[in-house]
Amino acid sequence: MRVGVLASGAGTNLQALLDAVHGRDGVRIVAVASDRPGAPALERARRAGVPTRVFAAAEFGQRTARDAALADWLAERGVELVVLAGYMQLLSAPVLERFRGRVINLHPALLPAFPGLRAVEQALAYGVKVFGVTVHFVDEGVDTGPVILQRALELPDARSEAEVMARLRPLEHELLVEAVRLIAADAVRIDPENPRRVVVGPRAGGEARGPAAQAGSRGGR
Repeated sequence: MRVGVLASGAGTNLQALLDAVHGRDGVRIVAVASDRPGAPALERARRAGVPTRVFAAAEFGQRTARDAALADWLAERGVELVVLAGYMQLLSAPVLERFRGRVINLHPALLPAFPGLRAVEQALAYGVKVFGVTVHFVDEGVDTGPVILQRALELPDARSEAEVMARLRPLEHELLVEAVRLIAADAVRIDPENPRRVVVGPRAGGEARGPAAQAGSRGGR
């Protein structure tokens, strides 16, 4: 499975993928893109020999034009799965239509709680005792796509965003790697009886294969 990764920052989740699954488990990272020219994630990709490209907003008149160029670039490299690993831009129609059911995101909260930006800050303000990480399919909403994997962590005395993120970071790495491995193994699919539910595990004989086909067949996912 050929994977494209989008990242805006340090790229620690990208590095986890490079270390754990790149070139093994049926996975190869073939493209890394960012909206920020100086993103350290780009240098991580270059050190691994992975092609990179910057799609800065200033170079395009509209977000849809930028995303159309991004979608073309990913498609030219034969990308089959797009992974958002700390990508701080919402994807618009050109990418979501081209890669329908084949875009996943990592979010530092237990969705549907605390979607959007600064999820940990939202959770701290609310006073929660349990934090967590979610990997989910991306749709047209903000962190509204079907959940693939989640993991929780009890931090009853947490006081700062930095403290929580430091504890969540290993979970982010583990969960993202696990999700990519499962998708590469064709072990992730949408429940045909409930389009909000993702089924993880071996397929029954004769069942339609691949999350892209099932997610795309619904038209709005």
